[in-house]
Amino acid sequence: MATPKKTAAAQALAEFSDFNLKMARGQQMLQRLKDEDVQIATADKEVVFRQDKVTLYRYKATAKPSLKVPVLVAYGQIGRYTMTDLQEDRSMLRNLLALGVDVYAVDWGNPTRSDRWLAFEDYVDGYLNECVEFICRQHRLSAINLLGICEGGVFSLCYAALYPDRIKNLILTITPVDFHQDQAEGRANHGLLNLWTRGLGADDIDRLIEANGNLPGELMSYVFAQMTPGASLSKYNIGLLDTFDDEKKLLNFLRMEKWIADRPHHPGEAAKQLLVNLYKNNELIRGEFQLAGRTVDLGDIKVPVLNVFAKDDHIIPPKTTQALRAAVGTKDYTEIGLDGGHVGVFVSGKSQGILGKGIHDWLRKRD
Repeated sequence: MATPKKTAAAQALAEFSDFNLKMARGQQMLQRLKDEDVQIATADKEVVFRQDKVTLYRYKATAKPSLKVPVLVAYGQIGRYTMTDLQEDRSMLRNLLALGVDVYAVDWGNPTRSDRWLAFEDYVDGYLNECVEFICRQHRLSAINLLGICEGGVFSLCYAALYPDRIKNLILTITPVDFHQDQAEGRANHGLLNLWTRGLGADDIDRLIEANGNLPGELMSYVFAQMTPGASLSKYNIGLLDTFDDEKKLLNFLRMEKWIADRPHHPGEAAKQLLVNLYKNNELIRGEFQLAGRTVDLGDIKVPVLNVFAKDDHIIPPKTTQALRAAVGTKDYTEIGLDGGHVGVFVSGKSQGILGKGIHDWLRKRD
């Protein structure tokens, strides 16, 4: 009969052997994979409009049209719209296309130091408005459906308030509205971006922008990583190791890392408005946020609104988003709370059958 000591030693040796085999398989997979194997945002699309560094895409239909009015997707400046089409089986855009939605998406491009003075006005009154006008002309419509994501949701709120005749339905996902509700639920790990920003002096933000010309994408990647330090430290050993038994899981991991690494710089003046006027001073919910001398009054939004939030979003805590209900002027207001975190709304397996269908079904009733 084996002694407990020998049994434990044998088990440890077996586990060590399995670990080495797993590492060897993972190394072989990593050596075999090439950059072209880790593509993101591959849904078929065409460029239909360009202005400066901004590109408007229209996606090729994959199903019979089910809505008369197209949808324009506007992501924020902190990340890139490619999150909405990370991979074939985890893509909000593909899910909408499969349900017969005519989808457009705006790509803000890669801002450089020459874009230092671009402000919210340039994106809302300029680029976003030009995209909306183009789509209206193409379809001979007076209004379209606008879907804003994160900071793109803030752009969309501003646009819907200032150009109410151009929006038929407004959809928002993981969008901050009341930037001071981050601690409302008392979750210690939520709203750290809000706390960090409020802890900065206005002169700190001025010096940051003046020194760099823009808000560096690398800095924001570091800030986001520090919000979940445990996960950030462990993902390249424990997290990556967990994918070495499954090439599909490894590819999913690498696609996410590719998206994270592709974080653009944020134009300086618009970044100051985001950090000072919105995060620090909370002007949007207070009805004090101004663009080119016009006040953005959320009460002027009378069109139907669908507001989607993530229940465990540590970047945009739920209460910061749900504050919209009491602020808009429409009576047709709907909320959808999805399980998961900020990015999980778009890429988790659970959300794939909920988000796209929820948006489609809500729009179809109001088409």
